[in-house]
Amino acid sequence: MSLRNLWIYQAERFPLARTAPLLGVFSAASISASAQLAGRGLPHWPAFLAGFVIAMTLFFQMRACDEWKDLDDDRHYRPDRPIPRGLVSLRLILTLGGASMALTALAAGLWYPPVLWLLGLVWMWLAAMTLEFGAPAWLKARPVLYLVSHMAIMPLIDLLLTALEWMPHGRAPAGLWLFLGLSFVNGCVLEIGRKLWATDHEIAGVDSYSRLWGPGSASRVWTLAVGLSALLLVGVGACTGALWLSGMVALLGFAACAGAARRYAAAPTPEAQKLVDTLSGLWVFLCYATAGFAPFLVRALT
Repeated sequence: MSLRNLWIYQAERFPLARTAPLLGVFSAASISASAQLAGRGLPHWPAFLAGFVIAMTLFFQMRACDEWKDLDDDRHYRPDRPIPRGLVSLRLILTLGGASMALTALAAGLWYPPVLWLLGLVWMWLAAMTLEFGAPAWLKARPVLYLVSHMAIMPLIDLLLTALEWMPHGRAPAGLWLFLGLSFVNGCVLEIGRKLWATDHEIAGVDSYSRLWGPGSASRVWTLAVGLSALLLVGVGACTGALWLSGMVALLGFAACAGAARRYAAAPTPEAQKLVDTLSGLWVFLCYATAGFAPFLVRALT
């Protein structure tokens, strides 16, 4: 197995050029938002380094688990993916995922060992997700419940990341639930947004929200998720003293996403699909950047 093959794998299934900046902002914003909600100064830089390592390795572990869980479907319906076509082996990806768990635990334990029990909770939920909670057929027949059960891992990861800041101080800040709710809804925005496909991009045997609900209904659900995310962002901003800036980002971001959703619903073309997918990632990026760092900008401007 060559490093070149592994590099191609990451480009297709875990693109570092896009994933690393998003997770860097996600992890840093989580730590910063916790401090802002509690009215404390930021922790020292090792907390941010630990958060980034934890986020990167956890999301890679999620990718490795998905490769195992979806292998049969990929062989039947998506044989062009790296593992079915023989670019890399499933054993290699699972080995790398397992090895990364030691790095995750090391990063958490070196910063503040008590957070390890939250890491264990994340891993327990990831294992349950990978096994489809013991009822794969029943769960897949209920797409909303499937979405909710799998996106629940997002606030669990964020609870772990924010704990790098708040746990050394004894307890979580009062408004943390808003930020955790934002993480859950943003996970739904990403998940739904990446599965609103152009009509001629639908794959037989592979579920998408555009196939399950139709392009119009699916785009409305995605818009609703963005709207709820915007409201939660405003709530976080109100708690951190960045209400006006958070509100402005929420309004402009929601308007852009709603426009893209209407365009997709009217004509689910490849271009409309790409726009929704791009705006999903950009919206989530802006949400975390605003929630974590807008208070600094507000203070600098006043």
